Amino acid sequence: MATVVIAQAQTLSIKSSTVTINGETNVNHDFKINATKVNGKMTIANNRPETLTVEIPVKSLISGENLMDKKTHEAFNEPKNPTILFNMTELNSIQVTGDNIAVTITGNLSFSGATKKVTLKADGKTASPGVYTFEGSLPIKMSDYGMKPPTAMLGTMKTKDQVTVNYKVTFEGAAVDFDTTAYTQNK
Repeated sequence: MATVVIAQAQTLSIKSSTVTINGETNVNHDFKINATKVNGKMTIANNRPETLTVEIPVKSLISGENLMDKKTHEAFNEPKNPTILFNMTELNSIQVTGDNIAVTITGNLSFSGATKKVTLKADGKTASPGVYTFEGSLPIKMSDYGMKPPTAMLGTMKTKDQVTVNYKVTFEGAAVDFDTTAYTQNK
């Protein structure tokens, strides 16, 4: 007689977040754009992340400078592509040490009408049972997504192609006992 064990999947939702896009211009003017709205869910099965979806409305990208915000939304072609979307496709590795969770995942990042595979490395922490914070950064070239870097002052000021997305996202839901053994996907 065979025994079947069904693992209950648990869903964690984004409770709070700080997501910024940091970049530079050709005239050494640094800029920072904040995502004021971030939605997402992570599904845990067998004590490991199984799915992760994060959505950011392009209109929620705000720098505090009206012209910069307008140029940013135009660069994303916001009317046709109103959402930035990340969908996890693979768990590459996870290692849990006490309350610390180091995780690497691969997924599809979509914006401005293009989708590219990216790898995210995040340092996580169990804040309390059911509350988990992950943070990291991802360098992105706008040209990889078919975007033209925004310009100002009749084209004399241009943003550089590469920007860095910094994120700190807190998920909340049922308490999860993340797998305490190191896991690395074999390729």
